[in-house]
Formats: sequence, C-alpha cells, structure tokens
Amino acid sequence: MKNIAIIGAGLSGLVAARQLEHTANVTIFEKSKGVGGRIATRRSGPYSFDHGAQFFTPKTKLFKDFLQPFILEGHVKRWDGNFAEIINRAITLKRKWDDSPPHYVGAPSMNSFAKQVSVGVNIRHNILIKSVVRKDGLWQLSDSNEKLLGEYDWVIVSTPPYQALQLLPQFSSLGSELVTRKMQSCFSLMLGFSGDLSLPFDAALPLGEDISWVSVNSSKPDRGQAYCLLIHSTNDWADRHFNDDHNVVLEHLIEESSNILDRDLKSAAHKTLHGWRFANIVRQEGKDYFLDATHNLALCGDWYIKGRVEAAFTSGYKVGQAIETILSD
Repeated sequence: MKNIAIIGAGLSGLVAARQLEHTANVTIFEKSKGVGGRIATRRSGPYSFDHGAQFFTPKTKLFKDFLQPFILEGHVKRWDGNFAEIINRAITLKRKWDDSPPHYVGAPSMNSFAKQVSVGVNIRHNILIKSVVRKDGLWQLSDSNEKLLGEYDWVIVSTPPYQALQLLPQFSSLGSELVTRKMQSCFSLMLGFSGDLSLPFDAALPLGEDISWVSVNSSKPDRGQAYCLLIHSTNDWADRHFNDDHNVVLEHLIEESSNILDRDLKSAAHKTLHGWRFANIVRQEGKDYFLDATHNLALCGDWYIKGRVEAAFTSGYKVGQAIETILSD
C-alpha cells in the first residue's frame, strides 16, 4: 500500500483520511493537540464555547449521508434555536429554526463531531511541518526542528492557502493560484455569566455593526446550565484590527455588543478573546480541490469552495475520492 501524509487535521483533512484509509497507509500531522480546525470548542470552568463554526446546514445528499451515522449516535443534534436579525440595534425579524433546513451542531460540543470523525485515523499531534521536499520520487516531511518525519508517496495539504504556500514554494504555478485565495480574519468573544440575560433569541445576526454574530451558546443541545455568549466580529473589522492589542479589541467588542443587545456585558464572570487569522472566504469558482498526479500532490480545504463546514467536507471527500481512484487503477 502507498503511504500518504496529510498536513492538518481540520475536517477536510480528516475526511480525506477516512476516504483513503482502506486504500493506503495514511498519517495526519497536526500542529495542535486537537482536531477539527475551526470546528472548535473552548472550556473554562462551567463555561463552554463553540468559538469557531457555529452550526452547519447540510445541503447536498453526500454530506447528509455522511452525517447520518453521527446523528443516529447522538454526536450531531439539531439546534432549533430562536433566530433574530438586528438592524439599527433593533430586532427586525424573528423566527424559529426548524427542519427547513435543519441547523446541526456537534453534541455535547462542536468539536465532539470532529473527534468522532477522527476515530481510527492515525494522527500525530503537536507537530508543526516546516518542510515538504520532493526527492527521488518521494515526499520528505520535516518538523520545526528539522527532524525528518518519513518519506511518503503522496502529500495532501489541508492547511489555509497562505500556510500551504509557505510549505510549497517550489511550485510556482500553484503559488499563483494560492495567492488569489484570500481568507479573512475573525475575532471570537467568549462571555460567561452567573445568571440568564433573558435575551429574546438564541442566535442573532446584527447588520451594519462591527459584530456579525451573537449566540447564546448554552442554548445548544447538551451544553449544560452555565449561561454563555459567543460573539463574532465581522471579517472586515477583524482584518483591520487583527494586530491590535487584544485587550483593546476585547473591550471594544464588549462595548459594541452591550450597545447592540442593550445589556451590560462588562458584568461577565468570564471574558476571553480568540483571534482566527484564517476564518472565512467568499464563494470561490473552479474545482473543489487541487491535484497534481505527476508529483503526487494534493490540496484541499473549505477555502476552495466557501468558508463553511460542508465546504470543508466536500473538498476533503472529493480529493480523497480522486486519489483513491488513481491508486485503485
């Protein structure tokens, strides 16, 4: 069997690995201690925050079929939340999410879903790949200490495009493609409270503000009793302020959110900020992945399609399927 290295244990990398697990020996190298990328959860005491992806609404039969076992086992559940739109700091629309389409979340946390997808996959955690070199028909991977991590027949890079570009400088034609795919930043503000704020919604979309999303994270299935808010900045605001002092960013987002929600959020018992450098991308045109069968190199990720959970799944599944076909032939 061929040996395949996948760089990155986000959903696209995990799905590609599962697609190829019966055809090749697959190893994923992940720089962090967890899996899932932006399908992420952070905990502190009684508080739990899905500080990346908020939910997913499957549209294709392929993704629906993939999710079905996880739904049946209770690792993915519907979030039938009360949704609102806010314009000029007033609620202009309210509706209850139902099954048209259903909004799904991982249970009991968003990263529970990613962990279930990773079951059985060979993952080497806390390894930052710094060098990917083609030599004598094989790929050699080295870590940040220049330690050789093995030789592989194929390499799949599932990192954001900027990071992929740093790993593959020798592919000039690929570089010209990657630099055109600009991912945007986002700040996640996590606030935990000792009591209920009695907001008239579970999730809200403020328009025309520095804030793009507010959710009562504790309203999701199996999240426990501690009241939590998860607030996202807009991508444009985060791009302009990503390198600002994060304490200043946190204070600004709390003040903005307090004004939008008409609540004093400074009273939060827990306040944390996380910055996502590569959080989102607008709809992309073209193929859902990159594959070079001459050099046995592939790239995948939501950024080939759109910054959504289903996009990550689709890209990973299709690149895995394409390589599986090549290896089977």
